[in-house]
Amino acid sequence: MKQNALTTIALTTLALLVILLPARQAHAQETKASYPSMAPLDRYLMERNAEITLARSAAPESISRDAQVMVLGEHGYETAVKGKNGFVCVVQRSWTAGIDDPDFWNPKLRAPICFNPPAVRSYLPQTIRKTELILAGRSKAQMFEHIQAALDRKELPAPEFGAMCYMMSKQGGGPVAGKTSGTRTQIARRKALFRIGGRRHCSSIPASPDP
Repeated sequence: MKQNALTTIALTTLALLVILLPARQAHAQETKASYPSMAPLDRYLMERNAEITLARSAAPESISRDAQVMVLGEHGYETAVKGKNGFVCVVQRSWTAGIDDPDFWNPKLRAPICFNPPAVRSYLPQTIRKTELILAGRSKAQMFEHIQAALDRKELPAPEFGAMCYMMSKQGGGPVAGKTSGTRTQIARRKALFRIGGRRHCSSIPASPDP
């Protein structure tokens, strides 16, 4: 009888694997194929005031109200609101993700983030340069090659000590640029601050799918 019970459990487990594995494989293939190339530019753009509001939502109001706000235009980021405290708030797009991220071209991703002054000097230039390259028609590979070469030639600065960013937006509950773990998103939001340096970068931040 014990042997029959074990056999039943084994067969049930096998049946579940037969059902679930193809579904998971199909989902993985669908994710990889969902965004094979850049969508039309207008799908990445936002209404200006909505983008300003979303960008400011990344940091406490005491910081974001006096921060510079940059919004995405047809050729790159442009200043929408001048600041006076040294912080800069932006909404990053999907191309700040890693080169192998399946959401690299996802036009729905919105990642509100506010940089402190050291991060403005040392990390924000990468976001701006990446965006300019992508909007100029460079491929994903060309963009990464250009950024690495610019870092090697010190045309772009290395992460500065003390650089960090706020990512406290309540609208940041969707996928993460560079990661898709909901748990990581929740942990990041609770921590509120994300230091730049080592293995961590401000590209791994809560992102909001734009409806």
